[in-house]
Amino acid sequence: MSLLSIAACSGGALDAGHDLPHGALPVDERNAIIVENDGGHDNWQGEFAVAFSAVGRLTLAGFIVNESPLWPDITANLKDWNGLVDAAHASGISAPAPIPSLAPPLQAPVSGVFEDTEPNRSSGAQFIVATAHRLGRSYRPLVVATGGQLTDVADAYLIDHTMAELVVVVSSLGTTNGTTATMGPPNGDLDPWANAIVAARYQYVQVNAYYDQTQDIPDSRVAQLPKDSLGLWTANKRSMLLAGLTPCDQISVIAAVLPTFAQGVTRMTRSGTAPIVGGKMGGGMVPSLSSDVTGNVWVVSSGDSASATNAFWQALTSL
Repeated sequence: MSLLSIAACSGGALDAGHDLPHGALPVDERNAIIVENDGGHDNWQGEFAVAFSAVGRLTLAGFIVNESPLWPDITANLKDWNGLVDAAHASGISAPAPIPSLAPPLQAPVSGVFEDTEPNRSSGAQFIVATAHRLGRSYRPLVVATGGQLTDVADAYLIDHTMAELVVVVSSLGTTNGTTATMGPPNGDLDPWANAIVAARYQYVQVNAYYDQTQDIPDSRVAQLPKDSLGLWTANKRSMLLAGLTPCDQISVIAAVLPTFAQGVTRMTRSGTAPIVGGKMGGGMVPSLSSDVTGNVWVVSSGDSASATNAFWQALTSL
């Protein structure tokens, strides 16, 4: 039986005899995670992953770093992520070395068939394939938690179709009104064809439970941060966070790891296309999603950000 068939029957990525996921999503804290993003200083995605990994709340399998039109300098982006990893190491915390991956947007083939798409075969895609075969299982797939474009995960499928069985994509991307959703801004306007491949071929979790990330580490709590390299790194990063709700890419990691975070979850499926609204990349079309109780897409419309912040602090202050 295929992974999607199992999911349709049980509500999660399962084989007979294995435990159900701990929450409303097809993954939980037992799934190994790769974190993927472009720039590394505008949100707490990496810090959540490192802190949760350090206290045993997730298995961090790797970091993949891209460039994008919004963060176009791969060298600068890699410096951000290496800074986090170096701070973790200096604090006695194990963290994987970031992998740079040049991943230009995928182009739709003339045939319109996903499998006819020319792959990039990027280093990030190849790392996903290798890690999925090492750590992914049909009943407990590898998670790729993204805060940028979906190019590498789509590329991984083009290289090896078994990724659809071994990987679940969890992304901070797009918008929803609870019954329908679009895979547009934030992040979803960066590679619409990759979006379409992911929504059609993977189990895909779209997390739209955006929140004010400045409240994760407010002014009043800076003094409570650990007096080590990671604590200093975290304190210094606060001034670089992007304003507003949607930059909080850490919700991809939070939703995958904390079963209680996802409060409003609707099963959906890819249903067509919708125009890009409010993006920074110009016009175009992105996949739209509609309710389907057996769909391969889970859309998270609301989340318990207060509990997520508390869990982050518990991790940081117990290191």
